[in-house]
Amino acid sequence: MSEQVLRVVRDLLPGIAARAAEAEAARRIPEPTVKELADAGFFRLLQPKAFGGREAHPAEFYEAVREIAAACGSTGWVASVVGVHAWQLGLFPVRAQEDVWGADPDARVSSSFAPTGTVTPVDGGFRLDGRWSFSSGCDHADWVFLGGLIHDADGGPPDMRTFLLPRADYRIEDVWNTIGLRGTGSNDIVVEDAFVPEHRTLSFADTSALACPGQELNTGALYKLPYAAVFSTTISMPIAGMAQGALDAHLKATRNRIRVSYGGQKVAEDPHAHVRIATAASEIDAAWTLMDRNVRDLMADAEAGRDFGLKLRLRTRRDQVLGTARAIRAVDLLFENAGGRALGEGDPVARLARRPRGPRPRRQRPGARALPVRPGRARLRRRGRDAVTAPDDAAGRPMVAETGRSAADRTVADVREAGDHLIVIGTVREPAARDGGGPPLSRRGARHPGHDAVADA
Repeated sequence: MSEQVLRVVRDLLPGIAARAAEAEAARRIPEPTVKELADAGFFRLLQPKAFGGREAHPAEFYEAVREIAAACGSTGWVASVVGVHAWQLGLFPVRAQEDVWGADPDARVSSSFAPTGTVTPVDGGFRLDGRWSFSSGCDHADWVFLGGLIHDADGGPPDMRTFLLPRADYRIEDVWNTIGLRGTGSNDIVVEDAFVPEHRTLSFADTSALACPGQELNTGALYKLPYAAVFSTTISMPIAGMAQGALDAHLKATRNRIRVSYGGQKVAEDPHAHVRIATAASEIDAAWTLMDRNVRDLMADAEAGRDFGLKLRLRTRRDQVLGTARAIRAVDLLFENAGGRALGEGDPVARLARRPRGPRPRRQRPGARALPVRPGRARLRRRGRDAVTAPDDAAGRPMVAETGRSAADRTVADVREAGDHLIVIGTVREPAARDGGGPPLSRRGARHPGHDAVADA
């Protein structure tokens, strides 16, 4: 059935492409585009079957995302982000799923996960107040996911949760005036003392442990996938699609283009242009192929009931980050090869060249690295806080410690079990010396203050 959805989506692509300029001008996806994708069943691809969804293979979802993004980058971005929320909602308690889909199986959810608002525990739930930014596609959503921290009264690590709110409990503030991804309508969400019942929350501790309450109802392999792997891929896949769209547009424009500076030579006959285009095409193919492979391998392990293994999860994160870089590098080559026409406001290559730059700061951090914890007791500090204490490895192997993105809640047992392949998330400001006066936490004994470390596995 998901193949049928993909066929319908492909029929919609010319219309989506034709409305790309309209999306930029309006700073949001045109209503006809959202309606067409909904009618095609796209937003139900990752929705649980229990609520009328298709529960499709995620590789099929990402293929649709890639092709939509090639037609219109902003539409591909919103389709990917909003589309994956049906999967995340399937991890919530069943009551929350019923709240959203019980009356309307086509209800959609936008999101803003950075915990920028305040969360106050009260009887039966929590009260939220504040502003959350970058909620892509929020104008087309009926609910929103918001990230928030529940602080421990005894000074322990906070509990990072996702809170689910209906449209009546928040307002959208139009602030989205950007160069890249202009059509995504990634506006601010403003909440004023809204009550969120306990069952409309999901702890990141549960998603990290791959043990979420929604799995009691949604027992399929799709809902056993690692949260970080799914969401990081959700960001990078539309970027690869945007790069493919830039390549397609560039090839179409280049076939009959003439260069005055080369005595009237056709660009299509220029060997230097061939190299740039071939390099760009190879980078785009590599980005897509590696990410697609990882999604299929993760799903195969989930279907077989196998442990995902840290190697696959690290590989997934690696290829997502580098896939984004490859896609952007490819678009840069095409823009360089396009000449003065690419400077035009309505040029499709120029429009697509602007778009991949929107997600880049979120997903790729130059100089990222994992810092090894040398044998002996050592402590990492993240933003001035103790992140994790790593014990001696019985085999004397170097180890790398890990912290959660929002809470340093890894345990000594976690470090022991993962051996020497854990990674650090966050910024290591001052690597501390080993207890007992040994060398500082470093590579080859050198200090590395301020280095970003590799993000989620």
